[in-house]
Amino acid sequence: MFNFLKPSPDAKTLVPKDKIESVYKRKQTGVLIATCISYLSYYIIRLIFTTEQKPIMKEYGFSVGQIGLILSCFGVGYGVAKLFMGGWVDKSNTKNFLAFGLYLSCLFNAFLGFTRNFYVILFLMLLISFTQAMGAPACQREISLWFSKKHRGVAFSVWSSAHNAGAFACVATIQLATFLFSGSLTAVFITASVVSAIIATLMLLINAERPESEGLPNMAVYSGHVELDEKGQSTAQELSDKSFMQILLHDILTNKVVWAVTLTSMSIYIVRYGVMSWIPSYLPTKGFSIEWAKWLVGIFELSAVPGVIILGLVSDLLKGRRSLVCFVCVIALIVCLITYFTSTSKAVITVVLFIMGSLIYAPLSLVGLMVNEAVPNYAVGMSTGFMGFFQYVFGETMATALIGLLVDRFGWGASSTIIYIAAAVAFCLLVYLVFKERAIMKMEDNVNDEKN
Repeated sequence: MFNFLKPSPDAKTLVPKDKIESVYKRKQTGVLIATCISYLSYYIIRLIFTTEQKPIMKEYGFSVGQIGLILSCFGVGYGVAKLFMGGWVDKSNTKNFLAFGLYLSCLFNAFLGFTRNFYVILFLMLLISFTQAMGAPACQREISLWFSKKHRGVAFSVWSSAHNAGAFACVATIQLATFLFSGSLTAVFITASVVSAIIATLMLLINAERPESEGLPNMAVYSGHVELDEKGQSTAQELSDKSFMQILLHDILTNKVVWAVTLTSMSIYIVRYGVMSWIPSYLPTKGFSIEWAKWLVGIFELSAVPGVIILGLVSDLLKGRRSLVCFVCVIALIVCLITYFTSTSKAVITVVLFIMGSLIYAPLSLVGLMVNEAVPNYAVGMSTGFMGFFQYVFGETMATALIGLLVDRFGWGASSTIIYIAAAVAFCLLVYLVFKERAIMKMEDNVNDEKN
């Protein structure tokens, strides 16, 4: 039934040696465009219900509590499903997997436009969370397979910024549907699904699965650079006969770097959502208007895009020192957090929020790359899913539900305390990762020197 998801075998006809470089660059361009635009389209679907929650409450008669339950159902479902989808994509045809997940999301999203039953919507949002979890692992696996360590930081950062563009594209799609169909919610859901399905089809045409299935050498051979894990073993192998549980046990759960990066990511997620989710509620206590506070959420998100790409480039220029860049970002982030929570100046708070966008999203982008580089290529999807599980099930939950409960009882000081603790945990873990990364890179240098 799912034969189209089985990985393609290595190509029988190889690309001539004199054309390898040109074909590689063309395929890399297609992969980067396809992963970015496809992931942008995933976000069009993901954010439709969130963006339209006010009209839904008004027209469907839902309460804030019902909307919150639907959204939390999505978050938990997404976090759990990401682990399993990550393991599945490692065994799949990656480009078909990416498109298939988006097609399914479009289908279930369209169904949302034809029901007002709370429980049916709850079920559909759970299904959408499962299919949405297919996007990131597929994209990250493709980038790991098609780009060398020397250029992966920029490629990954550009892809990571696609979700910011996706938020804008979602709003644009809603406005288009509202204009064309007189504000019909059914039309909004259908329009988003049709637009995203068209994009999925176009991107499927320019995407590529993995180098060896295209008649090209794998990245380790093409780049001439051997990448190692913490045990000093090459990470170049693209496919494996290991089962889901064997990969989870042998390549993920026993990998100290994966755990350190995952917990770092979870801590930064607490900071991210602990700041972003509460901007509309916290800033009015500092004298901001409710309308201006809402705009600052957008400023916080969009300000991150250039910073994330620049810092990804910096990590490449430092020959892959991702953790070092993250470490510097977290130090600066702690200074900004202290300023954000203690300053009474609106101008200072606005500037700090603008800066924090990059200081939060750049490490989040780079830790996603770090966890992929810590495992063999046949476990990249699994590592993405493992980290995503902790990010959403624990990180986002602590930053929203826990902080909300503590603020109700102890005031906004409790919010800053949780965020400070999370930032401190990230700082300590990054100290370990900076030294671990240095040791791994020294092993890589020795192996590559002997090879050359």
